[in-house]
Amino acid sequence: MHRTGVTELSLHGGKAPRWLFSRMVKLADAIIAIIVDEYGTKELIQRLSDPYFFQALSCVLGFDWHSSGTTTVTCSALKLAMKPQEHGIAAAGGKGSTSRKTPIEIPQIGELFNLPDSQIDNIKYASRMSAKVDNTAIQAGYQLYHHCIFITDDSNWCVVQQGMNPQIGKARRYHWLSGTFKTFVEEPHTAIVGETIHKQVLDMTSKQSEECRKISTDLVKDNPQHLKTLLSDKPLNQETLLKWLPENKTPPPKHLNLLKSVNWNTLTKAYQSQPKNYEELLSLKGIGPSTVKALAIISGLIYGKPPSWKDPVKYSFTFGGKDGIPYPVNRKSMDEATSFLRKVVDETKTETKEKTQALQRLQKYTPFTE
Repeated sequence: MHRTGVTELSLHGGKAPRWLFSRMVKLADAIIAIIVDEYGTKELIQRLSDPYFFQALSCVLGFDWHSSGTTTVTCSALKLAMKPQEHGIAAAGGKGSTSRKTPIEIPQIGELFNLPDSQIDNIKYASRMSAKVDNTAIQAGYQLYHHCIFITDDSNWCVVQQGMNPQIGKARRYHWLSGTFKTFVEEPHTAIVGETIHKQVLDMTSKQSEECRKISTDLVKDNPQHLKTLLSDKPLNQETLLKWLPENKTPPPKHLNLLKSVNWNTLTKAYQSQPKNYEELLSLKGIGPSTVKALAIISGLIYGKPPSWKDPVKYSFTFGGKDGIPYPVNRKSMDEATSFLRKVVDETKTETKEKTQALQRLQKYTPFTE
């Protein structure tokens, strides 16, 4: 099975006009109701965790086939369209400052669904760790600015979040799904899809980084002073050998100064916590990208267990695009489609025979049936 889970999109400014966004929400409501009624909430979040389905849905709702807005606008429309008591699913988080409200919104959703405190805590942990992994354990130059978690009334969840790389004008989207991985630090994403592959990306979630993760944890569990002494025996400014390789086209840094890369105060606090494994180490407050990278380099340089430096990364028009690409939005067609889907939803609540006939008619007009 191929790994997927990241979608790279161009950064576009501007907002969806009010007349368009209101229609997005209505159309999203109809689509959500159909999928939940026919397949259940678990199927809905499974589809949202699939970047190909999400991209197609974005083109129906967000109308930007190659824009970063396909994530932010679509998630916003879905969040407003979801009716927890009717659909059995709700969303927390969003773009920018709204994403920081996620830890507050999750308990509110949990209370609405009458979930036990333990399950609410697990979902809060999943939200925090998914963001920590994509900001810290995978270092490709994308800083998260959007985080949205979809939660069902039986405590299943999926995360759709997005990072920005302003230097190349790209956004990268990350997808997660509960119950599909054993640990948050070993290939946990449901998929990885993108058009730009960077030459050097620190991927501590790769299976190839397993030994490096173990060494990094052991380094922290040992007294940091021992590591500091070990590094002090090395030249403080060690030249790299990359510049002697003729095939190397990118000028390497002049020196590799590990001592300046290590946050010794953070490592001291981590040592006092004695993390049991790499996931527990990564979850500690203060363990950021620079510390993770320094430990990974030390693991390879001194102990011969390097991390993976391979980038883990590997489109549908309906009514038009909000910025006129590939053509302006056809308001009438969009309204008619929404009314049609809404009618189908109402018909599915009637007798079984009529419900089957309605779904057969729906299959002729929508790509979401299998």
